[in-house]
Amino acid sequence: MRWVQFFKTAALVLAATTLPSAWGQSWPSKPIRWIVPYTPGGITDNATRMVVQKIQEQTGWSIVVDNKPGANSILGADLAAKASADGHTFVTVIGAHAANATLYAGRLPYDPVKSFAPVSLVGIAPLVMTVNNQLPVKNVKELIDYAKANPGKLAFGSSGVGAAAHLTQELFKQVAGIDMVHVPYKGTAPALADLMGGNIQILTDTASAMMPHVRGGKIKGMTVFSSNRVPGAPEVPTITESGGPAIEGSTWVLFLTQSAVSKDIVRRMSAETAKALNSPDIKAKFEALGIITADPSPEFAAKFLDEEIVKWAKVISTAGVKAE
Repeated sequence: MRWVQFFKTAALVLAATTLPSAWGQSWPSKPIRWIVPYTPGGITDNATRMVVQKIQEQTGWSIVVDNKPGANSILGADLAAKASADGHTFVTVIGAHAANATLYAGRLPYDPVKSFAPVSLVGIAPLVMTVNNQLPVKNVKELIDYAKANPGKLAFGSSGVGAAAHLTQELFKQVAGIDMVHVPYKGTAPALADLMGGNIQILTDTASAMMPHVRGGKIKGMTVFSSNRVPGAPEVPTITESGGPAIEGSTWVLFLTQSAVSKDIVRRMSAETAKALNSPDIKAKFEALGIITADPSPEFAAKFLDEEIVKWAKVISTAGVKAE
């Protein structure tokens, strides 16, 4: 599985290179703007701020995180794509960025690949599937059997159409051969409230969002969409351990800048990101959030993004998912 490569971060950190002195002393020449296309406080914002703060400590640079939520991350990504390509604007994207390439094909104000230069894949957070306590199933095999016996009667929630959690459940439906109804919400919190209240039966999201409620006995943790158990939810079985199909689904944190930015600047930021990820405090914080650190090179980030776009395009097409 490709996620095993994510554990090579420590070795790759040593590959950071010294930049040419001709521009190394002049960049950055002003504060760096770091756009996060989501509201403060979520896993995307928290992970970005942790890494950016560490980069500031390492370098002395001034970096300002700018939250620009809206339109399934399109607003923030557009601002970043159209910023001056002088190496002073970066953006954090997640799975929605890959899904948007298909959901809004031909309608985006930027090209999700060509407008950007990948900097680093910071990490991934395999998703955890949970169910309402009243649902009479103890594992994924029983859930699949129940769904097949009751086609169209199970409802699963998500934080919105095209979110990683939504598409992972659509992939699960397709591979398992079951029929369930999608109920999109404006965020995880209202979906979680309806899960606990019995209005929906299934909800998939990050370990950091779901596990406090699983451990509090308010919902049941069914599985993690990964071939390995993950930090942040070690007691939750993998999809195959729970009797389900071998599929993977995650949200992730990936740093981009404009495609015309100097490759030297991209590599310098990637190297500083790698150094930050290798620090003990970041490792501990990411583990608590259920984030697995990744190969931080620009090349791997580009490959990963391309693969995610292809993967989710197939799921979206098969399920007939339409943008809201």
